[in-house]
Amino acid sequence: MAEFGKCLFGCLPSFYEKSKPALAMIIVQICFAGLNILSKIALNQGMSHYVLIFYRQLFATIATAPVAYILERKTRPKLTIRIFGEIFICSFLGISLNMNFYYTGLSYTTATFSTALLNLVPAITFLMAIVFRMERLSIRSLASQAKIVGTLVCVSGAMTMTFYRGIKIQLWPSPFDLSRYTKSNTTTEDFTKGSLFVVMGCICFSTWFILQTHISKKYPVQYSSTAISFFLATIQCAVITLIFERGHYGVWVLGWNVKLLTAIYSGVIASGVAFCLMAWCIKKRGPIFTTMFGPLVLVIVALFGSILLDEKFYLGSVIGAILIVIGLYIMLWSKSKEMEKIVKIPSTPSSISSSKESNNVEQKEDLINI
Repeated sequence: MAEFGKCLFGCLPSFYEKSKPALAMIIVQICFAGLNILSKIALNQGMSHYVLIFYRQLFATIATAPVAYILERKTRPKLTIRIFGEIFICSFLGISLNMNFYYTGLSYTTATFSTALLNLVPAITFLMAIVFRMERLSIRSLASQAKIVGTLVCVSGAMTMTFYRGIKIQLWPSPFDLSRYTKSNTTTEDFTKGSLFVVMGCICFSTWFILQTHISKKYPVQYSSTAISFFLATIQCAVITLIFERGHYGVWVLGWNVKLLTAIYSGVIASGVAFCLMAWCIKKRGPIFTTMFGPLVLVIVALFGSILLDEKFYLGSVIGAILIVIGLYIMLWSKSKEMEKIVKIPSTPSSISSSKESNNVEQKEDLINI
């Protein structure tokens, strides 16, 4: 018995060390799930999504700037005008436009529905990578065939969620229906319109991945680059809010309520803490491992959305969400097979072309990191 206890306690530190990346990614998905639930409550209370996004970037800048300064003050390269301009464009597409489209779509749909559509990002990124010749397709390759199939399955799932509702599915009655106290917003549900806005946000986010691939090579300091992006997005979102909320100066006031909580949580936790954890996991286990946990947030949001917001599920949404998750994992499987093939290639003088292909795969690794 003593030997068993000694063996058990001896294995625990090793198990904990190996499990830390997985635990970190579970925490990240819980952070993102909390963001979707809180954002939906704040929007239902009448909070302007333009103001919410502005405050999110403001608090994210405050949270990440000290980390970037402390960790990268000795390794940070010179920030040229060209790189600054590229980061500005990335911020506008990947943060300002992306989030405004997404939150607009969220206001017309449910947290679970919008979260499911976000899993389209890898498929859209893959298609854009082909257009910009950052991804090569070989029809005879099993990995390429799997990518095509995965993309088609993801798109089919998105179309099913958008254009087919089906019967209503009631899992259980909500014991904490917060939606009864948050329906002061005049926005009505429109799943078709909401889907289009979320998909446009996904396109903007995918474009960010394409551009960020180049920027990360020119300015390889991820924390500094992110802090700068948040700062520029804060300015951009302030301008967007002033344009669309002109004359409504009261929307800027948060008060001691769920609006303030959502703004702080989205900036500090969902952007600051979650990004640092993801960056650490990518360094430890790689982007494919990090991406595999993406669909987990859908399960968490669906669970808490039904309990806290009394969200109703429809057959079309369930079928579409399942198709999108299946398509995503097909693409992840093809990516892992592709990487296994690259690793097995010997580094000899006769494999110069293979080395170039390996560099291309490294670029594609950046694209799949979502």
